[in-house]
Amino acid sequence: MRRAMRLSLLIGFFMLVIKAIAFAITSSAAILSDAAESVVHVLAVSFAAYSFRLSLKPADRTHPYGHDRISFFSAGFEGAMIVLAAIYIIYEAIHQWLTGLSIHNINIGTYIIAFATAINGGLGWYLLRQGRKYDSIVLEANGKHVLTDSWTSLGVITGLVLVMLTGWLPFDPILAIIVAGNILWTGSKLMRRSIGGLMDESDPKTEALIRAILQRETSRFQIKFHGLRHRNAGAKLMIEFHLLFPQNVSIAAAHERATMIEEEIHKAFPNPTEVMSHLEPIEGHDEIHRKILKEDEPRTGS
Repeated sequence: MRRAMRLSLLIGFFMLVIKAIAFAITSSAAILSDAAESVVHVLAVSFAAYSFRLSLKPADRTHPYGHDRISFFSAGFEGAMIVLAAIYIIYEAIHQWLTGLSIHNINIGTYIIAFATAINGGLGWYLLRQGRKYDSIVLEANGKHVLTDSWTSLGVITGLVLVMLTGWLPFDPILAIIVAGNILWTGSKLMRRSIGGLMDESDPKTEALIRAILQRETSRFQIKFHGLRHRNAGAKLMIEFHLLFPQNVSIAAAHERATMIEEEIHKAFPNPTEVMSHLEPIEGHDEIHRKILKEDEPRTGS
């Protein structure tokens, strides 16, 4: 994962340089939009690299649950940067269209952007694959950003080819605006996912899998469960639930069975997972909770 992040940052700087060169020799609004997206990409990946290193730090006294949740903030920041880039692209395309279009050396510019697109496409696919493999929202967000950059470049190439074929210069800013709309959509989805993670939004598929394992294992040991909760901490899945045992089962035996159930859940999730179970008696369970809740109610004097 560290290698993937370093590779993304290195290629990001390289893409920025060659796209800036392409704009300097063409004065194309579409290429400018592509270069602007690369500036944002370098800023976002730099922050993502920092966030990624921080998310892998172990828990300490001031952060007893670790630093994983920085991943969601990083993804939200990257999404916001993508949205800002799209807004700038739309503004610049309209501005150039209204003030007069002038494009030079279209052939050379198209070849340069095509080269950049091929590299970015491969990198984006690699980052997305690594992010999903390790369940890292930082790498996945970075991969989506790089693929967005590739789609931007493809739009730019389409615009430049249309200009070469027809000689109609407005194809250049029109394609830039269309590409910016796609970038807005991608950035907004990243921000939505980031907010969901920070708000501990549950994943229905993950919950269904955990519930199926618990139902199978508790039936095997003839016990019950409730209070299932889970959340994605960014680079780690955290799961907790209550197991209800008969009173004639010893603490040692209950703990052994709970550990076996926890291990079955660990097997179902290959990425880092923290499972916490709470042991309770079946007999008198509801009465005990009602009694404690009643005692905790605020008392009013007469």
